[in-house]
Amino acid sequence: MSAHLLDDNQGCRTDTKTLDGKARLFRALGDPSRLAVLEALRRGPRCVSDLVAETRLSQPNVSGHLAFLRECGLVKREQRGRFAYYTIAAIEVETIVASAESLLCTERK
Repeated sequence: MSAHLLDDNQGCRTDTKTLDGKARLFRALGDPSRLAVLEALRRGPRCVSDLVAETRLSQPNVSGHLAFLRECGLVKREQRGRFAYYTIAAIEVETIVASAESLLCTERK
């Protein structure tokens, strides 16, 4: 049996597969280390060694987080010679991260 919810904003149905995807997205964003990676990527393309230096996470840790973020469709990978560079996949990802920051700043006031 599949769960369906009516989306009042658009009048369309949301099935279990869509809800699972949304839950996975929020799981990806719910990890402080992955958020640190996304924050670094908001400043432009980065290779793994750049991200290691900026986030102070280990190389295997950064690589694992990047793999998960790619799987979720939040980051893209581009090969440039010997190095792979990562970027945020869509402006909406930046918007989500910036909105979270804005909400936190509003709460503090």
